[in-house]
Amino acid sequence: MTNVLGVWPENTHQAQILRLLRDGPCSRAELGDAVGLSRSKVATELDRMIDRGLVETAGPAASRGGRPSSIVRIAAATRFLSIDIGASTLDVALTDGELQVVTRMTERTELRQGPTTVIAQALELVTKLAADSGTTRFTGAGIGVPGPVSVHEGVPVSPPFMPGWHRFPVREMFSTELGCPVLVDNDVNIMALGEKHAGIARSFDDFLFVKIGAGIGAGIVVGGDVYRGANGCAGDIGHTAVDENGPQCLCGNIGCLEAYFGGAALTRDAVAAARAGRSDQLAEQLARIGTLTALDVTRAAAAGDPVAVGMVRDGGRRVGQVLARLVSFFNPGMVVIGGGLAGMGHALLAEIRSVVYRSSLPLATGDMPIVLSELGDQAGLIGATRMISDHVFTAG
Repeated sequence: MTNVLGVWPENTHQAQILRLLRDGPCSRAELGDAVGLSRSKVATELDRMIDRGLVETAGPAASRGGRPSSIVRIAAATRFLSIDIGASTLDVALTDGELQVVTRMTERTELRQGPTTVIAQALELVTKLAADSGTTRFTGAGIGVPGPVSVHEGVPVSPPFMPGWHRFPVREMFSTELGCPVLVDNDVNIMALGEKHAGIARSFDDFLFVKIGAGIGAGIVVGGDVYRGANGCAGDIGHTAVDENGPQCLCGNIGCLEAYFGGAALTRDAVAAARAGRSDQLAEQLARIGTLTALDVTRAAAAGDPVAVGMVRDGGRRVGQVLARLVSFFNPGMVVIGGGLAGMGHALLAEIRSVVYRSSLPLATGDMPIVLSELGDQAGLIGATRMISDHVFTAG
């Protein structure tokens, strides 16, 4: 498969126009105003972009007086591919040039099978998705993985619960198979980008996106861009110690936040509560199915099970303790809570809010909302395509 664009934007004006059109169709006159070009200059640039298959016209624009203008949009054939590799699920989606999800497929997976097996599974899903949608070429692909990533190299770096993935050439493998530009990043970072592009954080340039799922991490957005740190592990708050006498974490350290409230920790505590007879609902589920997961805790808490509610509140309190320090240090305009366990909803949110607002500097929290993600499980899919479209919509 090949890049549907075929070429990069020729100059910064064309790149600006593509990024503007990513937010929706515009008239030629509006584009000229936005990029500071005269009517004749913007017409020249747009005609070149139309000839090269980057954009297309979409009918006449409303009159602003003078010569009539026309509406321009990103070429309808533009298709970005998003692959969100989670701890237990694979999400693959196609978006159009405006990053609207066109079609999507999800399958269960197991990261511990190793990168070769998981990537092969992802590529099989891509093939099915492309065949079902009639897509033959991709403009670019964004990949998210649940661990630290060297974005420049396109490889995971010492991911705590991904054996065999350290420095595996993920970007190279996907790029070879897909025949289009590919970028790889940590899943929390792309979720933060998704919220920035189309979620509740659209109007914020400085915010934290906190994912609570199998792992716990934070996407740090500064000045509208993701901050990744010197080695790509900025925001790895799940391995912040919250109790030096706590349980051992999967990373090998003692008392990490994830050792209390990550997916594996909740599963451990749920099984213990069920076997001890402290939770009738969890005990019944364990007896019926033979296993428990963190999502069973979510469902039990929603049904009012006191032990499950206690787990949610305790986890929210510990997340709040870590976030309180970050809020005082970073002073974000907003904190967004997402990930699979954000489905615990307002019981979790209330506990996090209580601790953060009580423990952080009043100046930092005075008008700082702490909210649940609007995009849910689409945040990473949209964010991955935002990441690769930023790359593709750059002057070559």
